[in-house]
Amino acid sequence: MKLLWSTQLYIRMRKGFVYLTAIMDWYSRYVISWKLSTCLDKEFCIEALKEALLMGKPEIFNTDQGSQYTSNDFTDVLLSHNILISMDGRGRVFDNIFIERLWRTLKYEEVYLKDYSDVWEAEDNIRSYFLFYNTERLHSALDYKTPQEVYYECAEQSSYYPVGDLLQGW
Repeated sequence: MKLLWSTQLYIRMRKGFVYLTAIMDWYSRYVISWKLSTCLDKEFCIEALKEALLMGKPEIFNTDQGSQYTSNDFTDVLLSHNILISMDGRGRVFDNIFIERLWRTLKYEEVYLKDYSDVWEAEDNIRSYFLFYNTERLHSALDYKTPQEVYYECAEQSSYYPVGDLLQGW
């Protein structure tokens, strides 16, 4: 099994918006890491990537061709871990369908139902939603298991995911 991760969405608030990047394991749909930022730069994306790499290592990392993902700083992190880089073609939204489905789910089950007054409120609510998404929300494509169940089942059987201490508390 080849492991793929992918990652950007902007979230509207009462005044303005924030950018969200998330790193998701395609097989399990598990949201491994995510970060919010008030500006679209590479730093918060790199931070999310480094946090995700503490949880495991994919064979392939897929994203769009945004400047934050094509920057040398971002791609150097991937290359230094011997991770293959895959980038969607222009206008090819279906190349990254799993993260697009996550964005749709997040918008309809969380974001559109709220009117965040500030970044902190958005962050708190999105954190709660991703906890629910990973640990409670059943997925028909996962045989009605949660993303966390499938992710850690793979972790126990694969050298791509560190096991042991990292599994404690999740």
